[in-house]
Amino acid sequence: MPGAPTIDAARVIADLRELARRTGDDAGAQRLAWTEAWREARRFLGELLAEVGLEPERDAAGNLWTTLPGAAPDAPALVVGSHLDSVPDGGWLDGALGVMTGVGALRAWAVSDSPPPRPLCLVDWADEEGARFGRSLLGSSAFSGTLDTAEVAALRDRDGVTLAEALADNGVNLERSPEAGARAASLGGYLELHIEQGPVLEAEGLPVAAVRGCAGVERKRLRFAGQAAHAGTTPMSARNDAGLAAAETALTVERVAVERGGVGTTGGLVLEPGIATAVPGRAELLVDLRHPDAAELEAMLGEVRVAAGDRSSQRDCSVDEERIWRIEPIPFDPALVELAAEAAAAAGGRTDPLTSGALHDAAEVARVLPAAMMFCPSRAGLSHTVQEDTAEADLATAIDAYGELVGRALLRAG
Repeated sequence: MPGAPTIDAARVIADLRELARRTGDDAGAQRLAWTEAWREARRFLGELLAEVGLEPERDAAGNLWTTLPGAAPDAPALVVGSHLDSVPDGGWLDGALGVMTGVGALRAWAVSDSPPPRPLCLVDWADEEGARFGRSLLGSSAFSGTLDTAEVAALRDRDGVTLAEALADNGVNLERSPEAGARAASLGGYLELHIEQGPVLEAEGLPVAAVRGCAGVERKRLRFAGQAAHAGTTPMSARNDAGLAAAETALTVERVAVERGGVGTTGGLVLEPGIATAVPGRAELLVDLRHPDAAELEAMLGEVRVAAGDRSSQRDCSVDEERIWRIEPIPFDPALVELAAEAAAAAGGRTDPLTSGALHDAAEVARVLPAAMMFCPSRAGLSHTVQEDTAEADLATAIDAYGELVGRALLRAG
C-alpha cells in the first residue's frame, strides 16, 4: 500500500525477547492462561500500548482489545493479533509473535503522519492453547459463538480447579463470555501472523507464506475398563489388561493417520492402579485426530472407534468415549488469502499458501469475519518446547510482509 508505515521489526523482536525474559525460565515460556505469568504478559502488553497513548479493554470472555481510530471512524475495523498464553515450558514465539507484531502495526500507524484508512484493532485472545483445561480457543470461540459454557464450566486442571473458578479469579464470568461476540458487528476482517510450528518452510528455505485454512480436529478421551490383578500370579491368558487395549488402540491411531494422510496423536495415557505389580484395570487414552478434509477426518475417527472396540473385546475389556473438543476444517477468506499470498511472494516467500495442521484463533474468527494468516519458519519444525525458534532474518522478513498485508487489507472494504 503506497504510504503505509513500516513495522519496526527489530523493535518487535526486542519486545518478544523482553516478554520471554519476564514470563519464562530456563525451561521455556510459562504463560499458562489465567495464571500470574500470563497476567504479567498482559501487563507488559499494556506498557507497550501506553507508549503510543493506547489502552486495552477486556471483553466478557477475557480477550483484550485495543483500537487505533481510523480516517473513516465508522468503517469496519481491521483486527490484528493472536494470543499471549503458552503451554507449560513452551516457546518464545508461539502466539506472542502475532500479538507483538500487532503492537508493531499499531505503533507504526500511531506515529505516522496520517491515521489508518479505517480503525485498526489489536486483540490478544484469551486461552488459545487450552493447556490448563483441555479446551482450546476459549476466548475466540466465545467471540464466534461456538463456546458452550455449560459444557466447559466443570472442566478441571490438574489441581482440581474448575475452568469457571479460574476465570472468576481473573474477573471473567464464564456464563457471560458469549457476550464478547457483540463486537463482531463493527469489525471487517482479521489477520494473524504465527510461526508455522512445522517443517515445510524451513525445508523449502522460504521466510514466509500465506495460509489457506486450518485442518479439522477430533479430540477424544477413551476409557478402557478391564480387571486389575496381581502381576505375578495372573496368567497371561487370564488377563483383562485395559492398558494393553489402550496401547494397541494408540498404535491404530498412528496407522490410520498415516494411511489417511492426516495426523493422529495419543498425547496422554493414564493407567490404574499404575504400579509395577498390578495388571492395569483401567486406562484413559487421549486421542487427537486432524485432517484438512472433513470426510477423511470422519473416516479416521470411525476407524479408531472400531479399533478401540475390537481391541477391548479381544481382551474382555470395555471402552467408552468422552468428547473433549472438535472443530471442522475451516477455510480462510479467499480475497484475504490472495492478499497474503501476494505479500508473501513480494517478500521472497512461498507463492502457494499452506494449510495449517495446528489450531489457531483465526479458525474460530473465520466463522464470523473474513480472516487469513501468514506463517514464518520454525527451526526443525519445533514448537511447544523451549527449543522453539526462528532465525531473526526470517522473523524480520515475515514481520515486514505482514505489515504490507495489513496495509493492503486496510484499503479493502469490510
